[in-house]
Amino acid sequence: MGLFDDLSRFLENRLEEFLRNNPHLELEALLEQLREQEEDTLKLIADLKLQEKRSQEEILSTAQEIQRWHIRIEKAKNANREDLASAAGEREAALLREGNQRWGHMQGLKERINQSQELLQKIQQRRQEVQAKAAEAQTARAKAQTQQRFETVGWSNKTSNFSGGFDDLEEKFRSWETQDELEQMKRNIQK
Repeated sequence: MGLFDDLSRFLENRLEEFLRNNPHLELEALLEQLREQEEDTLKLIADLKLQEKRSQEEILSTAQEIQRWHIRIEKAKNANREDLASAAGEREAALLREGNQRWGHMQGLKERINQSQELLQKIQQRRQEVQAKAAEAQTARAKAQTQQRFETVGWSNKTSNFSGGFDDLEEKFRSWETQDELEQMKRNIQK
């Protein structure tokens, strides 16, 4: 397990270093995360609204049942059937308790919908902020690349006599540096 933990830590450190060196990619990762959160929140709101609608239908159905039993109580009392009136009264009371519970449940759903909508607004606002920063970073990166090209063009015009041998030397150094980095990674993994 130690080898896997070390390798995992090494890879995490390299990823963090890479993201620090490439902040635009970190912003892209953050944007993707915000998009996913926004999508999940929208799904949650849709699900909560569906539950709220079902709850309202159940409340309406319960209210109709209460009304029906209330009429039955009156009929039984008018017919001097106190036994039926009493039993119907108990049924009506049970339905009233059930209706109150359903009403409380629906109020809880409404509160969760409001909280989810507030969260959605915060996520959308944060996403806009990150998009603006990403656009700024993109503009800054493009400027830097343009400036670097100008400097490189100016420098290469002055030293054109090294161009043939320089490419071979560049390739040798890149190969050597890559090999050295691989050896360093192997040593780090073996520790």
